Amino acid sequence: MGVRFRLPLQKLHPLSRAIHHRYSSNSNPQRPPHCLAARYFTSLSRLPVRPPKSKSGGHGYQQQRSFWVARLAARLLKLRYILLGSAVGGGYTAKKTFDEWKDMIPDLSEYTWVVPDFQGLLAELILIQQQIQQHEEEVRRVAAANSSDKEKIDQLQEELLRTQLKYQRMLERLEKENKELRKVVLQKDDKGIHQRKVKKSLIDMYSEVLDILSDYDSNYNTQDHLPRVVVVGDQSAGKTSVLEMIAQARIFPRGSGEMMTRSPVKVTLSEGPHHVAMFKDSTREFDLGKEEDLAALRREIELRMRKSVKEGQTVSPETISLSVKGPGIQRMVLVDLPGVISTVTTGMASDTKETIFSISKAYMQNPNAIILCIQDGSVDAERSIVTDLVSQMDPQGKRTIFVLTKVDLAEKNLASPSRIQQIIEGKLFPMKALGYFAVVTGKGSSSESIESIKDYEEDFFQNSRLLREGMLKAHQVTTKNLSLAVSDCFWKMVRESVEQQADAFKASRFNLETEWKNNYPRLRELDRNELFEKAKNEILDEVISLSQVTPKHWQSILQKKLWERVSTHVIENIYLPAAQTMNSGTFNTTVDIKLKQWTDKQLPHKALEVAWETLQEEFARFMAEYKGKDQDDIFDKLKEAVKDESIKRHKWNERAMDSLRVIQHNALEDRSITDKPQWDAAIQFMEETLQSRLKDTESVIADMVGPDWKQRWMSWTKRTPEQHIRNETKNELERLLKLHEDHTAYLANDEVTTVRKNLEARGVEVDPVLIKDTWHQLYRRHFLQKALFHCNLCRRGFYYYQRHFVDSELECNDVVLFWRIQRMLGITANTLRQQLTNTEVRRLEKNVKEVLEDFGEDTEKKVQLITGRRVQLAEDLSKFCAPSILFDFCHVA
Repeated sequence: MGVRFRLPLQKLHPLSRAIHHRYSSNSNPQRPPHCLAARYFTSLSRLPVRPPKSKSGGHGYQQQRSFWVARLAARLLKLRYILLGSAVGGGYTAKKTFDEWKDMIPDLSEYTWVVPDFQGLLAELILIQQQIQQHEEEVRRVAAANSSDKEKIDQLQEELLRTQLKYQRMLERLEKENKELRKVVLQKDDKGIHQRKVKKSLIDMYSEVLDILSDYDSNYNTQDHLPRVVVVGDQSAGKTSVLEMIAQARIFPRGSGEMMTRSPVKVTLSEGPHHVAMFKDSTREFDLGKEEDLAALRREIELRMRKSVKEGQTVSPETISLSVKGPGIQRMVLVDLPGVISTVTTGMASDTKETIFSISKAYMQNPNAIILCIQDGSVDAERSIVTDLVSQMDPQGKRTIFVLTKVDLAEKNLASPSRIQQIIEGKLFPMKALGYFAVVTGKGSSSESIESIKDYEEDFFQNSRLLREGMLKAHQVTTKNLSLAVSDCFWKMVRESVEQQADAFKASRFNLETEWKNNYPRLRELDRNELFEKAKNEILDEVISLSQVTPKHWQSILQKKLWERVSTHVIENIYLPAAQTMNSGTFNTTVDIKLKQWTDKQLPHKALEVAWETLQEEFARFMAEYKGKDQDDIFDKLKEAVKDESIKRHKWNERAMDSLRVIQHNALEDRSITDKPQWDAAIQFMEETLQSRLKDTESVIADMVGPDWKQRWMSWTKRTPEQHIRNETKNELERLLKLHEDHTAYLANDEVTTVRKNLEARGVEVDPVLIKDTWHQLYRRHFLQKALFHCNLCRRGFYYYQRHFVDSELECNDVVLFWRIQRMLGITANTLRQQLTNTEVRRLEKNVKEVLEDFGEDTEKKVQLITGRRVQLAEDLSKFCAPSILFDFCHVA
């Protein structure tokens, strides 16, 4: 059978209140309960006497007097609670005699202006307490002397109950006064009347520690060893109602028989001047005294639960964090879990039962978790499955508190009320527990207020035969006694475990710091967010550097890249087809038609592609230059991703393309070369282009025919059979070109046949396609050589061109074509340069900033792009170094 709780003193003065008093006055929050009385008397003896009136006026004195009145009254009310403790809790003060108490009281003559008749009140309370003890002794004596005198025993028990009820009413009146007084004091502290820095309460610090540690890497499992109160029970057993009674507000969504708690809800309870609730990730305060705020809070909790549940699931392991503050609330951290079910019903996911078991076990397996096991008293105990689950996780019952709900229905429905006594005494179940409690959480109506539920619970137990006949003890009933017991157990567990966890925490941090010093001695410990900010600044600097590129540099690279992109089309599709017509009129007509088609369809697109690629390459060049300046290579993936995403989002203005098309068309329409330097520049441009093409053509021919005799002799190589055939074909075609230097670009069929027969006569079998292919390259080389020769002749042709002389030898239409192309390239490059510097660089900078902002808000993206052991180590170090609140908590606690 489990050990029962006895709360003689804690019921009247909660341990959590003592902790608050310790935190605000630097005393020990975890002093054992039996030391509280001596501590309060000692603190009273140290109170200063009432100060004399000031000669200059009474304003300052009145402020000091008001302060000491409130402070002394609060302490004296605590003293009353200590004296009244035995009336309900079970008799701790009964062990003290009146004279012993009187000797412990300090001289209060200086404080009669606050409590004028404290000695008389004390004597009256002690006298009534002794009367209760006498009644109890008489009941036991009569019962022992004559067990058959039932009437006498019932009469004595009735008198004992009436006396205890008198004490209970007096106790409730004093507790109400104390609650109002503490509310006033807390409000004054909240407004800063005492002009001191308001500190966090211990429970707020502890809850913050849990929130911080819950985000840590699961490898450390630090959060799994810190105490919390885990509320488990069968579905609809009333566990949420019990939690609401402890929180003193109907804060949770409710429904008729359906599952309402779909994810764990962590509730941090603490004392405060106003009864309010707030979510961890929100600044909105819900006033729990207003029904509209309560309804909004319930809707928000239900909405968060449904959002946390993934598609196709019924429950979620994601925790919702909520804090509740109010006067007189016991300080602790509770976690409300989804109700345990025995059967999966329609509409639920098939794995709902296993998921709930998994979530419950994950919380209960914490060796320092206090398990609040809730069982419905209105149903058969054998139908409950939560007790078996709790027994598996805590077989010795060293951290379990059992709560039987709906005792009013149980008493009404059970034929044998002694069955309830067996449950509360721990004799019906094999499950063991620290304590057993019986509570009533209302009549089952969702519209009931907390006050009406409290009144109903007190009325029930005052008139219940369970309490009247001694089946239940006074300290085992009501949610108030339950909350005091849970708070006492919670803080005891906190004190025992938090220092041990802090030591383990420090050890892990030391190991991480040692690894960092050994591997990265000269680097700062920057976590992933800090590294992202550093990379962000570097990238923005690199983008800004684009604006420092000189116009001359932009013009040069744009013109060069644009010609590289379009040169093949100009030579193969415009110049060669026109030049091979061997007619100046046809040449100019062909050129004009092809240039118009090219400008309308392809050229503007190609120009914008070149400009965008040039901008990207310059951006990449600046990034590479920054990287060369001892920049961190850990940012490479991030920078590449930012660049790619920025480019993906960038779109050039279509109007810019239309205007560029008009500019290019006008540039190509102009045929007027105004001076000799332009003519010479066009000839040089044409000559460089033709030489480049000739070099490429000769390289192709060399690959076709293979190495010549010198290469074969020097390198010990030989031609392949195909290269041999190509070489023989080349020799035959070259003889044909020597005979007909003005041959057209194409071979006639009879010429192909002649070449083939000549080769067959020499024993070389050749395909007509191979002959035509070889001819194309040979003729191309022949034509380019002639064009270069003609280009050289045209160096002196500007005089004839300017005066419009017609001379077939110096007809330099091809030079004019290349001048037109060259001029178009210059004008296009200048236009693109202006667009880049005035518009596109700024748009790129804007895109980069937007991408960086998006990446900064995307945690998964940062984890994906900023990786490596160094990053992970810094992340772990930042987590272990950041929560100094853990060590502050250990120091205070």
